[in-house]
Amino acid sequence: MSATTAPVADATPIVELRDVSKRFVKRLDLAAKIANVVGAGMREEVVHAVDTVNLAVRKGEVVGLVGESGCGKSTLGRVVAGIHQQTDGSVYFHGREVSGLTGRDAKAAKLQIQMIFQDPMSSLNPRLRVGEIIGEAVKVHSIVKRGEVADYLDDIMLRVGLDPGYKRRYPHQFSGGQRQRIGIARALAVKPEFLVCDEAVAALDVSIQAQVLNLFMRLREEFDLTYLFISHDLGVVEHLSDRVVIMYLGRVVEEAPTDELFARPNHPYTQALLAEIPRLETTKRSFQPIKGEIPSPLAPPPGCHFHPRCPHAMERCRVERPALREIAPGRYSACHLNDQP
Repeated sequence: MSATTAPVADATPIVELRDVSKRFVKRLDLAAKIANVVGAGMREEVVHAVDTVNLAVRKGEVVGLVGESGCGKSTLGRVVAGIHQQTDGSVYFHGREVSGLTGRDAKAAKLQIQMIFQDPMSSLNPRLRVGEIIGEAVKVHSIVKRGEVADYLDDIMLRVGLDPGYKRRYPHQFSGGQRQRIGIARALAVKPEFLVCDEAVAALDVSIQAQVLNLFMRLREEFDLTYLFISHDLGVVEHLSDRVVIMYLGRVVEEAPTDELFARPNHPYTQALLAEIPRLETTKRSFQPIKGEIPSPLAPPPGCHFHPRCPHAMERCRVERPALREIAPGRYSACHLNDQP
């Protein structure tokens, strides 16, 4: 069952992406340049991680971002959080382009969007105590008065389910679930309004996943938070999200309210993903995995990126990129089959 808090439909999005692309370029080293002098023909390698994505997230929403490993969803999350700079396109925060912000406005935008990472151990400094990890940004950015920092950190730790008495412990002295709570506390400590959660429960045991997911939903209400929740687990996304965005090889292929997408998936890739969800049913059903592997972002296929694996592919799919367009109120899909009579 999806979350029920609905955002205001006509409100300016907290975060908006317009035609955002992100490419990573591996430059030729000295040896390759010398080899090219004698005709080796070596070229720079370009990874097309995110390809012309448009996305808007409004206040109060939980937007689930779903796709296979390597589809670019984590890179997109890092662009939203300001960790990566987009190669093309624009990122807007409360209607203002982030690249044009300066001074206090730029600082505020960076603090208001925080990221929670998949592996809590690698995202925490092992040389710092927990109190220092959570409180470092609080002190640097003067979130509260210096004399109030200790009490403030105690309150944040209690809110995420951590004993404030553990502030002097190091990350390795905690379990995986506790370390993830430390990461959440660190993000909350700077009083953000938008959290990018990148596979935030993927590294946890199933029972701990449920606890952390419930924590996310409670914190959403307590702190009036908005989430971009990145996951490959459709079950988690269905439980948590108001709206779901499906990515494939750097592109958004479908976007819809959660209940509608799970009831009536439109894009063949979405249909294939939902067909693979394990279900407790007494009746037999055929299981057909998606054929082939996701292509390399170094050389994405022309036309529709999904056409080499799509059972409905036609000649048009091989040469023409389908536009992401509205197929019903609030529903978007990028598939040429929608143009068929």
